[in-house]
Amino acid sequence: MGRHTDKVGDAFPRAPSQEEWERMGQEERDRVVAALPGEVTYEEMAMPEGDSHQEPKALAREALRGYFKRRGRKAYVGAELPVYYPAERRFAPDLLVVLDVENHRRKKWMVSHEGHGLDWVMEIHVGGDRKKDAEFNVSRYARLGIPEYFIFDGGRLTLEGYRLATPDARVYSRMASRNGRYVSEVLGLELQVEGEDVRFWAGNAPLLVSEEFIERLEDQTMSLQRRAQEESRRADEEARRADEAERRFKELEAELARLKQSRD
Repeated sequence: MGRHTDKVGDAFPRAPSQEEWERMGQEERDRVVAALPGEVTYEEMAMPEGDSHQEPKALAREALRGYFKRRGRKAYVGAELPVYYPAERRFAPDLLVVLDVENHRRKKWMVSHEGHGLDWVMEIHVGGDRKKDAEFNVSRYARLGIPEYFIFDGGRLTLEGYRLATPDARVYSRMASRNGRYVSEVLGLELQVEGEDVRFWAGNAPLLVSEEFIERLEDQTMSLQRRAQEESRRADEEARRADEAERRFKELEAELARLKQSRD
């Protein structure tokens, strides 16, 4: 999300440099944080790209939030959140993850204030010029020290992954897929294109979103219902057979009694 040049960057708010931040007192820091806008302008945004852009982002965000919640690990998963690195033009990634921080609602992410940069970013490209995501962001996110960056092309249905080889590296190494999957060392997950979306995997288990959980529970409920009905049918059949056996036993018992009586 956002234009890929810095030509108009000075027209938009920036966070102070880290040196300026460290010289500030707490009250001044609070004023700076409060003054930084929690939204980006139309000039900074890409044109709307419809469901092919929104759906993969929403599903990925839900899957990651659920995953970290179930694991009991603190993590913030945001979408199109204005991000302020020291003295850098702000940007708003389609999807971002910061590990081991409190998961509460935010209007922006200011690195100096939060004390932590982004750990993982994914941009979703649908149409038009890929230069922002595939060239400018690859260079910029590496320079900012973001450990991993993924690009999902919703038009071509392809996935690309980039990683900093070391914490101090400032140039990405491109990841190689393994059987169509990319390993995210940051998230501890694997990613692959599935249909029109990105699927996350924890080992052999896919991360499900709520709709998929509901469908799976509905399938399990129907399966249990069918099993209960089958067991009930079998129980009824067994009861019928038991009744039939009891009736036949009584008939034989009566016949035996008559034969004994006639013999006597």
